[in-house]
Order: sequence, then structure tokens, then C-alpha cells
Amino acid sequence: MASIQERKKNGKPSYTAKIRLKGHQPVFQTFTRKTDAVRWANQTEAAITEGRFFKTAESQKHTLSDLIQRYIRDVLPRKAKVFVEYASQLKWWEEQIGDVRLSELSTSLISEQRDLLSRTITNRKKPMSPARVNRYMAALSTALNTSIREWEWMEDNPMRKISKLKEPRGRVRYLSDEERERLLDACKDSANTNLYLIVVLALSTGARQQEIWDLRWSDVNLIKGLITFSETKNDEFRSVPLKGHPLKLLLEHSRIRRDDSDIVFPSKKNPAVSYDFRNPWKKALVVAEVEDFRWHDLRHSCASYLAMNGVQMRTIAEILGHKTLSMVQRYTHLNAEHLSDVISDMNNKMFGNRS
Repeated sequence: MASIQERKKNGKPSYTAKIRLKGHQPVFQTFTRKTDAVRWANQTEAAITEGRFFKTAESQKHTLSDLIQRYIRDVLPRKAKVFVEYASQLKWWEEQIGDVRLSELSTSLISEQRDLLSRTITNRKKPMSPARVNRYMAALSTALNTSIREWEWMEDNPMRKISKLKEPRGRVRYLSDEERERLLDACKDSANTNLYLIVVLALSTGARQQEIWDLRWSDVNLIKGLITFSETKNDEFRSVPLKGHPLKLLLEHSRIRRDDSDIVFPSKKNPAVSYDFRNPWKKALVVAEVEDFRWHDLRHSCASYLAMNGVQMRTIAEILGHKTLSMVQRYTHLNAEHLSDVISDMNNKMFGNRS
């Protein structure tokens, strides 16, 4: 029930509205006019009954900076894979609009900051890419959702109505047959004796860079010819068969494995961490005269070879560890010859007797 208590100080009246409802903590507010106190009491009592008031009170109490600092301190340590990236991105939001109260954090305000991000010039002297802007947006949205679901600091996410920037179609750069042979030869001749093996594994499994570099012997079954990637981008285990030449190479490598590390490719200085192949990889690319090619393009190469050999998109997605087919649609044009054969067989069966 709401009650209005009148008090006078120095001859000036004030009105304190108090609300006490069973099962809820009491709340009060003081006004100089009785009509304002009555209006607040009626609106607040209805909000408490409907479960809206305390969330609103929290959003008025906390700023975006409060939210970001709590998220970085309490939540991000459980997200090791994105800790550095999210922390950096959230710090940017804090610097820009950290003093804004959550109750005043609007869709239009965030949209203005999104547009500012898209005009930001990066170290490469170019505007920030739409994909990177979207990652900044995703980091903030994730933090806001946590404040809604777990902390009850907000009722709704103002980013729900904001559209992502349109990103260009994913890059598909894969090695031609000639490039592949030159690169493999350069890796084999490299001063780093493991470079050839690790590139072969990347090409044959389509695994991401860290999935290969951080591979552990406990995730390798040499008898069955199977690699299980446990530390994946989407935190889901993925097993990929290992056959032929890659399996033979890994078997040979297992005979000289270190006793003080479970890592397949440990650092020479510190066996507790994986080896960083960036320098020998860059040198091999120069020797092989392969231009505009990144390590991640080995993954694209694997997917492209699978597509060109008629492997179904769903199977490629399973090998690469994609949850949906949208990420592998970029390779569909590469199996056009295979699709042509399928259509030809179908037409022969349907119309062969009519020729």
C-alpha cells in the first residue's frame, strides 16, 4: 500500500511517498508537490506489482561503465578465447559513452557510436571494416544481455533494433595445384623441421590455425587415424579422420615426441606452450613465391579441394566445424563440374529414350 507523509521544514512542505507491498522491499521518494508524490506512488506501485520497478531502479543507478567493468571482472575470465578481444572492444565503448546511465542508453546513441566506429581509421590507414565494427557491436550486446538475464540491471537490450553492417562475401583464396606443390616443397626444405608436417595437417583437415598449433597427443588416435579437436572456436569437439600421407608423417613424428610435453608441436624454449610457426611460414611463402596467402587460407584450400571433388556441403561443414551451411556456401561454385555430372545423369535417365 502507498502512503503520503507531509512534513514542513523552514515553513516549506515536502511530501514523502512510501510504498510497502508484501514480498517486496519498501521504497520511498520525496517531492515538493503532493500531486507529484501521488502520481509517483501510483505508477511505482503498479510497476512493482508487474515486476518492472526494481529493474528500472537498477538501470537508473548504474552506468554503462559499471556494467562493462563488472563484465570484464566477473564474466570475461570464464571466456578465455575472447578475453583479450572483448576487453579491448568493451574498453572502447566505456571511453566513448561509459558515463551514460543504463536507463538512458538508447538505440540511437549506440547507432551513432557504430557509425563513428565505421569511420575510424585503423593502423593500416583504412576505415574499420564492417566485420570488425560488427564484432565491437557483438561484444557490447553480449555484455548487455548478461546484465539483463543475470544481474537484472536492465529490462531490454537497446541493441536489439540495431542492424549489423553489411559485410562483404567471405574471402575464398585457395592454392592452385602449382602453388600447392611449390609451397609444400618450400616447407619441406625449411629450417624448421615441423613446418612441412603442420602445413600438410592443415591442408588435409581444414582445421583452424590454433587448433593445429595447439594440438595435443591426447587428442590424436594414431591407431584409428583420427584427430579430435577439443579446443575449437565454438567450444564443440570435432573429430576428423587422418589418412595416407598425413597419417604416415604424424606416425613418424610421434617417435620423436618429447617426454615433458603433451603438445604435438611444443616450443623449444618452453614445452608447456605450443610453437609459433609465423616466421618459418612467412619465409616459406616467399621462397614458394605464393602471394596474397594467409595461414587461414589453408583452411579455405582444404574446403575448396573437397568441393571440387564433389563432397556435399553438409559434409564439408561437418569437417570444418561449421554449425550451419551458410559458411560453406562460398564453395558451392567450385563443385559446378560435379553438379553438371549429376544433372547429366538425371537427364539421360529421364530423356535418354527420346533422342
